[in-house]
Amino acid sequence: MIRNTTKKQKLGWVLLILYLILLVYLMFFAESFGRSPEARDEYAYNLELFKEIRRFYIYREQLGMKAFFLNIFGNVIGFMPGGFFLPVVSRRSRRWYNTVLLCFCLSLSIETVQLIWKVGSFDVDDLFLNTLGGLIGYICYRIVQTIRIRRRKHYESAK
Repeated sequence: MIRNTTKKQKLGWVLLILYLILLVYLMFFAESFGRSPEARDEYAYNLELFKEIRRFYIYREQLGMKAFFLNIFGNVIGFMPGGFFLPVVSRRSRRWYNTVLLCFCLSLSIETVQLIWKVGSFDVDDLFLNTLGGLIGYICYRIVQTIRIRRRKHYESAK
């Protein structure tokens, strides 16, 4: 398997693994995101889609823009690297639905571990936003690939 990979794929694997390590740290250990032992007493979960998104939007003035940005955009941005690097390392993930499904499964795994270990909170809005981030990351991958192909064709035609 490793022998048949390109340098681009090997670099993609390294970056994907580093991203996953950072993601695990932020989701389970970062005290700045409420992952301290004291936060386990206040555990909650949300099974209603758009409930927390709506709450953060309505009360954004009271909660502060930092909390609003971290909850809404942080979940999307946090999964964009996954959507970008999966097609780099895996041919199967070059189809958008495979990448989106893998990002959804990764997000569901994280949310389930949070539910079981009472770290953070299980939230279907996070599932939605994380999966959306994976899709946006995939779109960024396709844009970069299109630009690379056009540049290569332009360079070859200029010879």
